[in-house]
Amino acid sequence: MTLTKILIANRGEIAVRVIRAAKEAGIASVAVYADEDADALHVRLADEAYSLDGRLPADSYLNIAKLLAVAERAGVDAIHPGYGFLSERADFAQAVIDAGLAWIGPDPGTIELLGNKARARTLAAEVGAPLVPGTQGAVRDVDDVLAFADQHGMPIVIKAVFGGGGRGMRVVRDRAEIREAYDAAVREAVAAFGQGECLVERFLDRPRHIEAQVLGDRHGRIAVIGTRDCSLQRRNQKLVEEAPAPFLSDALRERIHRAAADVCGAAGYVSAGTVEFLLGDDGTLSFLEVNTRLQVEHPVTEQVTGVDLVQEQFRIAAGEPMSVPETLPTFGHAIEFRINAEDPGLGFLPTPGMIERFDVPSGQGVRLDSGVDAGYAVPGSFDSMLAKLIVWGSDREQALARARRALGEFEVEGVATVLPFARYIVTDPAFTAPTGDFQVHTRWIEEECTATFDPAPAVSAPAEPRLKRARIELDGRMVQLGLPEELLGLLGGGGGVGGGGGGVDGGGEFADLGVGVGVGAGAGADAGQLVAPFAGTLSAWKVENGAAVSEGETVAVLEAMKMEVPIKAPRAGTLTHLAQPGEPLAANAPLGSIAA
Repeated sequence: MTLTKILIANRGEIAVRVIRAAKEAGIASVAVYADEDADALHVRLADEAYSLDGRLPADSYLNIAKLLAVAERAGVDAIHPGYGFLSERADFAQAVIDAGLAWIGPDPGTIELLGNKARARTLAAEVGAPLVPGTQGAVRDVDDVLAFADQHGMPIVIKAVFGGGGRGMRVVRDRAEIREAYDAAVREAVAAFGQGECLVERFLDRPRHIEAQVLGDRHGRIAVIGTRDCSLQRRNQKLVEEAPAPFLSDALRERIHRAAADVCGAAGYVSAGTVEFLLGDDGTLSFLEVNTRLQVEHPVTEQVTGVDLVQEQFRIAAGEPMSVPETLPTFGHAIEFRINAEDPGLGFLPTPGMIERFDVPSGQGVRLDSGVDAGYAVPGSFDSMLAKLIVWGSDREQALARARRALGEFEVEGVATVLPFARYIVTDPAFTAPTGDFQVHTRWIEEECTATFDPAPAVSAPAEPRLKRARIELDGRMVQLGLPEELLGLLGGGGGVGGGGGGVDGGGEFADLGVGVGVGAGAGADAGQLVAPFAGTLSAWKVENGAAVSEGETVAVLEAMKMEVPIKAPRAGTLTHLAQPGEPLAANAPLGSIAA
C-alpha cells in the first residue's frame, strides 16, 4: 500500500520528528492534542490538528476511541504511535488494524509477546541470549520477592512485566527495603500501564546499559543497526546516550548483535525496535528487554549510520523492503543529551512552568529535536523532556568537544533544566574517559557523582490552560468551538476566569526546599507543614491520618511528569492529611501537617 496521510498519536518532540519525516516523504500529517498542548509546536507544524478534548493523558493521548475517531474524521490511512503512551499497547495496534488502517510499528502479536517481560525472557533463553537469574513469570506478592532475594542474594531489580522506559522499576540493595520498593513498582506500573504485575531478577553490580537498534521488514529480513550506550540515568530514566557504545571489544559487540538478531528473528519482528542488555562490572552480559517501538535515543544511531529510522518505518508499514544495505558502515560518534525540565540542584525534581527563553545551539555537528519554543507552558501532566541535543563528531573526542561548545550556547529560562548537569558531565573523567577508563553505570548519578548544583531560580507553574467548549452553528453546520478561559474572562470584562496564576501561593517557589533537605521533604515556612515541592498529583499516603511519624520518614508520594517522589516528614509528631490521593496540587500547596 501507499501511505498518503498519517496520524501521529503522540505529542512533543517525537510528534515533531515524525511530522518532519512525513513532509520529506510527501506524506500528509495529522496531529492530535490535549488542552494543554493547544499551542504546541507539533500542532502548528502538522498539516491538520484535532483536539482530543481532555487535559490528562487518560483523557487524551491514552484514549483509543478518541484517537480512532480523529483518524476516521481526518481520513488518514496510517497511525504512527511515537514512543510512550500507546506505542507498546497491542490492543491499540490491533484496533488500528481493525479500523482498516496501517499500523506503523510491530505486529500486535509481537508487541504482546515481547512487551511481556516474562515471556520475552523465556524467548531470550530459548535462542541462547545471555541471562542472569530471574523469576519465570510475574511474582504473586512481596513474599515471592523476599524468597527470590533469599535464594539469589542482593541486589535485585523489581520491574513491571508490561511497559518500559524505567516505569515500574526499582533496584533494591537492602532486603529491608524490598516491601516498600515492591509496592512502589506495582503502583507506578498500574499508573503508567494499567497493569501492576512485576518480575524479579538478580541485579548486576555497576552495570552499563547497552542496546542494539533493530529493523525488521515483511520480507523476512532482520537488520541490527549498531549499538548504543545509555548508562547515564537518574531514577532508571536515561539522560545521556551515545552511539556506537564505546569501550566494547569486537567480540562483545558481535555477541550483542547476534543476540538481538536472534531474539527479534524468533519473534518475527517487523518495524523498528530495540533490544536492551546490561553489562556488569565483571563483564557479565545479560538480556534485559525489548522495546517494541522507536526509542527516544534513535537519533544517535541515525547520525552514525545515515539511516532515517522513521522513513524506514514508513517503508516497512507500506509493505516495502527496508532500504538498509546488508553491510552497513558507521562513521564517527554521536552523543544525545535529553534536555528535561528538571532541577539537578533539587535532586532532578520536575519543574513545569512557562518557557521564557529558548535559545538553541547550532553549528558543525549539532542537531536539535524539540517540541517546544519560547512562550510554551510546560505542563505537569506529561513527560519532562523539552528537547534532545544530538552532537556528532568524527570520533568520541571531537563529539565531546562539540558537545561542550553546544551545551554552553544552550540557554533556557522560565523553567529549570538539566543543562547544568549536562555541562558538567562532559568534563568529568568518569564519562569522558580520556584514558579509556569508562566508569559510568546506571546508578552512577545516585551513588558516585560528587558534583553539586545550585537550585535554579524559583519558578511558578502557569495557570492550567482550560478550554471552554460550546456547540454553535457555522454556515449551516453544528460545530464545537473551544476557547481558552482566559480569553472568555477578558471578553467578560474582568478576567475573572482563568486568572490568578494558577492558585500558587507566593508564586509556587521552591524556596524552602534546600539542597540538604533531599528530594522528598518539602517543608514549608512552618517546620511542621508538608507542602508539594512541585506541581503534581498526590499519588498515595504512606502513613494513615492521625498516626505518629518520625523525622525523615516517607509519609506520602507525589507524582508529576511521570516521576514518583517520596515526601518525607520534616520532624517527628502526629500527621494530619490535608489532601487526598489523586488530587492535583500546585507547587507549595499544603499536603498535610505534623504537630510536635
